[in-house]
Amino acid sequence: MSDDLYQEIILERGRAPRHTGRPARWDASARGDNPMCGDRIEVFLSYDAEGMIAATRFEARGCLVSVASADLMAECVLGRTPAQARALSARFADLTRTGACPDDETDLLPLRPFAGVAAYPSRIKCATLPWQALLAALDGKGEACRD
Repeated sequence: MSDDLYQEIILERGRAPRHTGRPARWDASARGDNPMCGDRIEVFLSYDAEGMIAATRFEARGCLVSVASADLMAECVLGRTPAQARALSARFADLTRTGACPDDETDLLPLRPFAGVAAYPSRIKCATLPWQALLAALDGKGEACRD
């Protein structure tokens, strides 16, 4: 995998995200803020009757990496249980730190372009901020950790 930070999908989703905007209704939300670089995000979750994630939307002001991460996160957690979303979040955090994405990690394949973040340690927080907000929303907290 290339360690190029700006893979095509990151550029595309960072410039034209598909899952942005405050929904009319949601079951949980949380904000994330990285004051060191100015990234801010709010994640909104809706659950179906079985407790699965039925929709994820977000509002963001941030760099291409954080917006693209939020947009792909919204797709990747759709249809998952909160526990599955938490597990995926942990694996994504490992991906951004190590740059490793084993071929058998099929859940991570759409997120593989973020492997390049590992070569730019200061950008790891940009990529993981939406996921921190997701975890805070899943936990019923209104705000993710501020770094």
